[in-house]
Amino acid sequence: MRKSKIIVQLTESTVLPEDAIMLGESIMKARKIPRSGPVILKFGAYRQHVKIIPSPKTNGMRMSGTLAARMGIHAGHPSRVGLRLQYDADTGTLALGPLIGVLVSRDYPDAPEKPFGSITMFCRELVEACKAQGAYVFFFTPDLIGDNAEGTEGWVYSGKWQRVWLPAPDVINNRLTSRRLENKPNVQQFIAETKHAYGTSIFNEKFLDKTEVFDALQKNNDLRRYLPESHQLRNIAILKAMCSRYSSVFLKPVRGSLGKGIIRISRLGADGYQAMHATSAGYRRQTYPTIAKLYASLASKMKMSRYQIQQGLHLIEIGKRPVDFRALAQKNAAGKWMVTSIVARTAGEQHFVSNLARGGTLSPVGVAVAKANISKNSQDAALRLRQAALHIAQGVDDSIPAHFGELGIDLALDANGKVWLLEVNSKPSKNDNTPLNEGKIRPSVRMMIQYSRHLTGF
Repeated sequence: MRKSKIIVQLTESTVLPEDAIMLGESIMKARKIPRSGPVILKFGAYRQHVKIIPSPKTNGMRMSGTLAARMGIHAGHPSRVGLRLQYDADTGTLALGPLIGVLVSRDYPDAPEKPFGSITMFCRELVEACKAQGAYVFFFTPDLIGDNAEGTEGWVYSGKWQRVWLPAPDVINNRLTSRRLENKPNVQQFIAETKHAYGTSIFNEKFLDKTEVFDALQKNNDLRRYLPESHQLRNIAILKAMCSRYSSVFLKPVRGSLGKGIIRISRLGADGYQAMHATSAGYRRQTYPTIAKLYASLASKMKMSRYQIQQGLHLIEIGKRPVDFRALAQKNAAGKWMVTSIVARTAGEQHFVSNLARGGTLSPVGVAVAKANISKNSQDAALRLRQAALHIAQGVDDSIPAHFGELGIDLALDANGKVWLLEVNSKPSKNDNTPLNEGKIRPSVRMMIQYSRHLTGF
C-alpha cells in the first residue's frame, strides 16, 4: 500500500543504540506496527533486527547515524531524509524506500562537482525528484560493482557528491550506453544475483537491435501499418530487390545510435546508384555504375557490423530538411505506458538525419507540421503520432522478452500524413527528448520515480 513519506532523522549513537529506532506512535498506529518485539528493518538488500521505541512526540523515525551509514542512508544538513515506509505483518519487516540504483557508464572521481560528466545535471534532477517523492537514489558504474551482490559502491548527493557503500537496490534503472559495458560478466552477474536473492527489479535491461524490433512488430497485424519494409541486409539479392522496389533505401547499423553509420542509397536511373554516408560534418557522396559495385563497396562495412535495409520514405520537410519525431514512452505509477513527451526534430543543413548529435533542432510538433510540406491529415498529426507511440511501446513490451520502463520511439510523417516507425531505442538520450519548456524537474524524471514506486509497492 502506498503511504506518504516520513522524515527519518539521524541522531548520535549516544542518544539511540545501533540496534534500535524511535518511531512515532501515530505512525505505528496507522501502519499497525506492534509495540512489542523486534522487527526486521529493511532498506534495499540490507536487513537488521531492531527494537522499536515508541514516541508520542515523534512524527517520524529516528535512528543513530551509525546505523543509517551501515544501511547506506547518508543525509545532509540537517541530518534528515524523507522516505516511504511499509510494514509487512506476515514477516515482521519494516521497509524504508524505495532504494533506486541508476547504472551509468562511467564516473569521474577527480571531478567531484561533475562526477558523471555531461549527465551530472540529469543525475541531480533525479536526486531532487526522489526527495520530492520520498525515494532514495544512488548512481553506480560497472567498475564500482564488486564480488558481493549484497551491495556496491555508489555515488549519493547530500549537499555534495560522495562515494559510499550501499546495499543492492530495490530497483535498477539500466542507463548503460554501450553493449560492451552491459555485457561485462560482473554486470550480468550482479543483475542476475540481485534479481534472484533480493527481488530487485531491473528495467531497460537490454539494448534493442533494429532487426529484432522490426521482426517482432511485423507479427502484429495492428502494428504492421507503421512499418516500412525492412530486412537484415544479408546478400546482394536483398539489396537488389529493395533498390528495384524503392527509389531510395536506408542502410542502418543494427546496433547503431545517434545517426552513426547511416547510408542513404538512391537510384540515378541509367547512371547507377548514389550512396550518401552520414558524417559528423554532413554527408559524403559516392556513385556506383552497378548494384554489384555498390554492394562490393559495402562488403568491408558488413564484416564489421550487421545492417538493416529499410524502405526510403518521403518525409515531410521544412526548407528541404527532413523532419521526424521523437516520442518518449514511459510506464507510469500504475505500470501502464504513456507518452511523456513528443517533439519534432529537423535535420541540420547538409544532413539527412535529424539527431541532435548531427546538428538537428527541436520544435513542438504543431509548429513543425504547420511549417512542413504536408498535403493533408495535418490537423490531428500530434494525436496520431502519440497513439502510434503507445501502440508500438506496448507491442515491444508484448513481443520482446525483457523488462522496459521507457522507450525512445522515432516516428515519421510522409507527405500524405501517414505515420511510420523509424526505430525504437531502449536507452533514450535525455538530450534528444528534452521538453522545450521544461521546469526544474522534467516530467520524464518524475515518471521514472513513480514507476519505480509502482514496482516496489511504495
